[in-house]
Amino acid sequence: MPALAIRAFTATTALGRGRAAQAQALEQRRSGLRRNDFGSDPLETWIGRVDGLEQAPLPAGAGNWECRNNRLAWLALQQDGLMDAVAAVRERHGAARVAVVVGTSTSSIGATEDAYARLEDGRFPADLARPIVHQPHSLGDFVRHAAGLRGPCITVATACSSSAKVFAQAARLIRAGIVDAALVGGVDTLCGSVLFGFNSLGLVSAQPARPFDPARDGLSLGEAGGFAVLERGDDAALLLRGYGESSDAHHMSAPHPEGLGARLAMRDALQRAGVDADAVGYLNLHGTATPANDAVEARAVDALFGDGLHAGSTKGWTGHTLGAAGIVESVFALIALADGLLPGTLNSSARDSACGPQIRLDNARARIRYAMNNSFGFGGNNCALLFGAA
Repeated sequence: MPALAIRAFTATTALGRGRAAQAQALEQRRSGLRRNDFGSDPLETWIGRVDGLEQAPLPAGAGNWECRNNRLAWLALQQDGLMDAVAAVRERHGAARVAVVVGTSTSSIGATEDAYARLEDGRFPADLARPIVHQPHSLGDFVRHAAGLRGPCITVATACSSSAKVFAQAARLIRAGIVDAALVGGVDTLCGSVLFGFNSLGLVSAQPARPFDPARDGLSLGEAGGFAVLERGDDAALLLRGYGESSDAHHMSAPHPEGLGARLAMRDALQRAGVDADAVGYLNLHGTATPANDAVEARAVDALFGDGLHAGSTKGWTGHTLGAAGIVESVFALIALADGLLPGTLNSSARDSACGPQIRLDNARARIRYAMNNSFGFGGNNCALLFGAA
């Protein structure tokens, strides 16, 4: 696959707004998790909540899209010169030649929850009688409008792999000649459906998430938004080199016990880039801190990579941000390439004996040429991305 230039990238999480806030917290090993204070009857757990989101306004004329999820999208879009990069590719190619491809798992369902809670004679209250915020494409429609783009606008909703798969979708659009550039990203915000839904599956821990720890007992949920600008060409300092996708369809919510789909996705990303596994310096693991998922991913990584790989899960920093995890953790992989900061795994005091030596708890510093990000979703929706330094 021809490499694609990454013109700009950013993330906003519980660690703060923009790349610098993410990098500083990663380096200081400072978690963004806190005791759950979301909702009127908070579940006993820890969450990664973005501060100031309730007061974050949308741009003028965007009232139709008003909701927590789109407020976070707008906040994230304004960081790290992202909108300047969008303006530059729009000027070079025209608004119709720049795609918008975004991932989300719940979109603005929080607004729909609120609308049902405040029904008036069986109807949504007037302030929420806006159909666009009650559908999965709410995010994509808002981002297209906010960015002033008129190319294909696609929403990817494949659970927790959603905003990793946007890179693959954008690469195909560019390779097919449909567009010359793409704004990709993902946003998911906390809501009752997420917190209590995951809890009903027995996946939420009452403690901060401890990925790959022998005593891990579940995940911590979070919210986040992030974006990147991709463009045809290989003249940037950071590049998208390959992607791999698979769907093992083993179970509605449990991974394939041998990690088949995960291995296929990672292998295909390497093959598409023409890169050997030994050349990868950093791997951001999906690492949710649930007993089954971590063991399966560790097994898949050990089957493909040598002992020298530095692999870690960053969900102890941000929580599991669901449909936004792919873009957020791609930003972390790009930080590793740009700055040489290789995050380990936070909150874990030991490595499960079932894990291979690739799983690291401590941070490291090294100049690397390739970094990978894994994102795996319910139903066996898997995506691995390979990024490279020019």
